Amino acid sequence: MSNRYLRVRRKQNRFSVMLVIIVLIMMMAVVSYNKHSLKNKREVYLKQEAVLLEQIAKEEARSEEIAEYAKYTKTKKYAEEVAKEKLGLVNENEIIFKTEQ
Repeated sequence: MSNRYLRVRRKQNRFSVMLVIIVLIMMMAVVSYNKHSLKNKREVYLKQEAVLLEQIAKEEARSEEIAEYAKYTKTKKYAEEVAKEKLGLVNENEIIFKTEQ
């Protein structure tokens, strides 16, 4: 083979290698960008998860309070308090003192 043919082949090989290197660099840039994008999204989602977990904890606490209040409303003490406050009723042996205005 001639010297000229070898030089042309070397140039083609160099060009091919450079082209492959450029493509690899571009792929690395895209992957790096996507990595940072996903990392930022993950941080946002973790913050949202923390907020939602806090809201769930508050709702569970409210549910417990409501359940306790529901139990309390079924007691005799609750019925007496409502009768005294809303209806002005008193027990048989109670004496009520009112101030004059």
